[in-house]
Amino acid sequence: MERLIVVLVGLSSLSANQSAQTFTGVINDDMCAGVGHAQMRMGPTDAECVTACVAYHDSKYVLEDGKTVYALSDQRTPAAFAAQKVRVVGTLGTRTRTITVESIAATP
Repeated sequence: MERLIVVLVGLSSLSANQSAQTFTGVINDDMCAGVGHAQMRMGPTDAECVTACVAYHDSKYVLEDGKTVYALSDQRTPAAFAAQKVRVVGTLGTRTRTITVESIAATP
């Protein structure tokens, strides 16, 4: 039991030491990320494809920066930014490549 407490305290201090980072990229869906929307083309625009893939194909919103695709913990806010370039502030889970989202804002 004592070991478990020590491990849990150690893990919580690691989590507390993680600081928020800023990521930029395009809000996409995990089905079309990396391959584009040409195959699925669930609407006349990329934004409509992203929205339809999430709504009808159980896809998830992701952030794609041109090299890496990041899962997003928040699956509601990205809906307003489908296929748009954004700045996401959050903490990255390095093993899962999931950003725990603090905020999302459009970039010019």
